[in-house]
Amino acid sequence: MNNALWTIFWRFVRFGVVGVSGMVVDFSVTWLCKEKFRWNKYVSNSLGFITAATNNYIWNRLWTFESQNDSVAREYLSFLIISVIGLGLNNLIIYLLHERMKLNFYLSKLIAIGIVTIWNFTLNYVITFRA
Repeated sequence: MNNALWTIFWRFVRFGVVGVSGMVVDFSVTWLCKEKFRWNKYVSNSLGFITAATNNYIWNRLWTFESQNDSVAREYLSFLIISVIGLGLNNLIIYLLHERMKLNFYLSKLIAIGIVTIWNFTLNYVITFRA
């Protein structure tokens, strides 16, 4: 494997590790809002997702991509836009799997996270944290 592919591979691995921490944040906030506060499941999902996206931006900037970009606001905005589009995909996938196919809500959410992870890595690699 050449150096460029190796770098992409390890960045994806790091992105995945950060994603796992984000998933813990996401599920925790979603569960708290949905089960304890009894908020709408899609509002709860959105809050979990946005909280996780902020957590993920910080760790991906510092560790995954080791960004030196001085334009943190632009970079964060780019990351959030990609994440919000990912949120739309996330909610759509949950809707299709949970409401239409009657899968468990949290299983549907887990599948959605897997699909949206690929979306988020690809666009953040190409756009947000491009070297």
